[in-house]
Amino acid sequence: PTEKGDEVPIFDYNQYFPGTWNFEWRVPESPLGQGGTLTGTETFTGGEGNFFTSRVEVEGPTGPFTIDSVIVYQPENRSFARWDRDSRGFEMLHAGPIGGDLGGFYTIHYETAPFIYADQEVRLRYRTRLVSPVNYKIEARISVDGGPFLNFGSGWFQRDIPEATGR
Repeated sequence: PTEKGDEVPIFDYNQYFPGTWNFEWRVPESPLGQGGTLTGTETFTGGEGNFFTSRVEVEGPTGPFTIDSVIVYQPENRSFARWDRDSRGFEMLHAGPIGGDLGGFYTIHYETAPFIYADQEVRLRYRTRLVSPVNYKIEARISVDGGPFLNFGSGWFQRDIPEATGR
């Protein structure tokens, strides 16, 4: 049982993210591209200290693209930052806090700095829900040219677990 004064454990990045994750994400049309289903993989690798990297390989309605990321996690501040370089021709910085509960569920709240793509100012907000050791969900919202944040779909990510060889 938990007690009133129990501390939420600090999220352990190295225990959760490293490895390859498969995903599917249905997105609406936006300055970032046509609406439809995005599928692919994101592979997280370790780095030095609090720095990590990931590579996203995506197949979308307009063809394949990639995103290379540098991720900074500061456990003492319970914060994340992520710099993405998208092969479609833009870069974006995400930053935000991570919170959790005593049951081991964690949520990362990211927001991007405004960036210009297709002659429009874009901002994104993400809520990443780490729901189990093998699944997480990203809920996204998008603002275009200073407008309200609207639904930008949800992506489900599942860890790629190699099948047992039966030996």
